[in-house]
Amino acid sequence: MREYLGKTSRLFRAHLKVCFLVTILGSSIFLLNAIDPSHASAQSGNWYVGKGVKPDTYFTYQVQNFDTNQGRPFLMTICFKDFDEANKYWNAPVFVVDQGQVYNGTFHLSDLDMTALGSSAVSPDLVKYRAAYSNSLAWLASYVPKPGQSLSAPNWGKIAAIGGSPISPGGAAKVTTPAGDFNTVDVSWKYGPTNHIWVVPNLPFPVKAQTFAAVSSGNAPVQYQFELQSTGTGCPAAPKAVEEIPKPPLTLQTGRATYSIQLLWEPDPIVAGSNTTLGLIFSDSFGNTVSGVSYDLEITAKNGTVVDELERQRADEGTGMLSYAFPSPGPYDIKVTINAVEGVPTGEFVESATFSVVAT
Repeated sequence: MREYLGKTSRLFRAHLKVCFLVTILGSSIFLLNAIDPSHASAQSGNWYVGKGVKPDTYFTYQVQNFDTNQGRPFLMTICFKDFDEANKYWNAPVFVVDQGQVYNGTFHLSDLDMTALGSSAVSPDLVKYRAAYSNSLAWLASYVPKPGQSLSAPNWGKIAAIGGSPISPGGAAKVTTPAGDFNTVDVSWKYGPTNHIWVVPNLPFPVKAQTFAAVSSGNAPVQYQFELQSTGTGCPAAPKAVEEIPKPPLTLQTGRATYSIQLLWEPDPIVAGSNTTLGLIFSDSFGNTVSGVSYDLEITAKNGTVVDELERQRADEGTGMLSYAFPSPGPYDIKVTINAVEGVPTGEFVESATFSVVAT
């Protein structure tokens, strides 16, 4: 009996040692994941927009949204300052940097799905960027609000469009962004091209995305894409606004993505009061130059005053050229409206793009 009890005691002590080691190892892995999200398991548990958010942290993204500034990229920084327990939202100071201009505000981000609530302090200049946030960084919230769905689920739902595949979390993928390397889950779906959103299991927003607009023909334009630039603790100070001088060539798609317009000029930079040669190249959605183009130009100053209208311009071989003297230094918008292609009027659809330039 004494030998039996002694053997049992030794086994019990050995079992305690194993449990202690397992506990220590588990704690170490937990701490490692808390410090470095790239070490997190790419297929464990549920995920939802907002998961893992912590007070006094910030995220900076480069965002491109088709419906905002004709798809021109901008930087958005979101700082999770603190959580309002009474109203169940995050106080999130936000600033956007777009072509050297800085726009500030504060989002009230719902604890349920990171929606920017109506109580948010958003200036008129920031409204379109709030819409871009909702339609890019927070887009998945329509499918995975809190408490989320499993990262190993067959799918998270289907877009309300005929012919599209379900939105499905797939395999693990290593993704590199300016903020670092991340082990992610590739959430994808197919509607024309394959769309991808790369999710890190314990970060509140995906680290990268590239999605495409649904079109019936031609090359699908990017609907939205974004990439994490930096993240850290504290709220970084917003930079001071500066006047950026765009460099040629500039390329934009028309509103329906039917055509692409490229604007060039010389000399560079544009000098106010001197003749500037403006060049335009018109292409279809496949990138092929189109011919027989009739177009108008509208030149507008910063205050919204129309400075000049140059109508019925021709680009018979798909390229147009004209000389113009900008009257004074400052920023200008050049709106190019296509009236006809290959002699066929564009009809009820407005095919236009607006370029921003600066005369020195």
